Amino acid sequence: MTTEASSPAVLVEGLRKTYGAKVAVDDVSLAVEPGEIFGILGPNGAGKTTTVESIAGLRVGDAGRVRIHGLDPWTERDAVVRVLGIQLQESALQPKIAVREALELWTAFYDDPVPWQDLADQLGLTEHLDRRFGMLSGGQQQRLSIALALVGRPRVAILDELSTGLDPRARREVWQIVRNLRATGVTILLVTHSMEEAQQLCDRIAIIDRGRVRALGTPEELVRSGSAATITTFEVSAAPDLEALRALDGVVDARLEQGQVVVEGAEDVVLSVLGALAAQQVAPRRLRVVAGSLDTAYLDLTDDTSAKADAS
Repeated sequence: MTTEASSPAVLVEGLRKTYGAKVAVDDVSLAVEPGEIFGILGPNGAGKTTTVESIAGLRVGDAGRVRIHGLDPWTERDAVVRVLGIQLQESALQPKIAVREALELWTAFYDDPVPWQDLADQLGLTEHLDRRFGMLSGGQQQRLSIALALVGRPRVAILDELSTGLDPRARREVWQIVRNLRATGVTILLVTHSMEEAQQLCDRIAIIDRGRVRALGTPEELVRSGSAATITTFEVSAAPDLEALRALDGVVDARLEQGQVVVEGAEDVVLSVLGALAAQQVAPRRLRVVAGSLDTAYLDLTDDTSAKADAS
């Protein structure tokens, strides 16, 4: 018998959604564990929004099922509202409502809300409490949307394009709020276009493209699966034969960049690079090997040619 503690916080099985002849989501399945920050990445039009809105109960799938802590968001919406908080990228309030009014109104919807003053302070909204929504900047509107999503103490929070419109300092502050939220046991579903945000925050990531889950794993697993799992940099006294380095098995690119040689490639390609340099009688200095970026893995996994091959 499966207990709630061992059950996924969010379960999606065989989700399919079409709009006429267009298939927006095609057999998407994923399970998000309690207390996990789970990222959803993908190009525009890939099916991310439809997937998330189906999880939230804003859309009803044509096939498959969704559960949030065992609740069906398509048929048990009143119960789901009690455990789910949502911040959508394009959500908007009535332009004349003030920040204070919105926070007080949302607070009234819940039996045990987070004190809205605390959220306003954490999200930098205190000095804007009397400003109307329509007069806020995009970043300020985003912060208010996040506060409204969290005021009901949700067990699951959906955050869509969390840091859009935020400056670098505010972005880091919001990231810390998300980490603190996860530390309290809240499960977070994070939809983002920011590879840095996903790599910094997410425990696991699903990459959705053309309505399907193309890859699912930790950021490290996804990076290792890409063509440039490592980036090797070093300085040399004499320029090496870059064409010879590019010809090595597993090397994606070799180039000179600001006085350094940069080689991108497979996880163990550094051994081949060192051998080739020795053959060229070139001694590398200040050799450094780091993990590749999520950007490269993402581009590999959403490459047009591979997607077309999948469809054929």
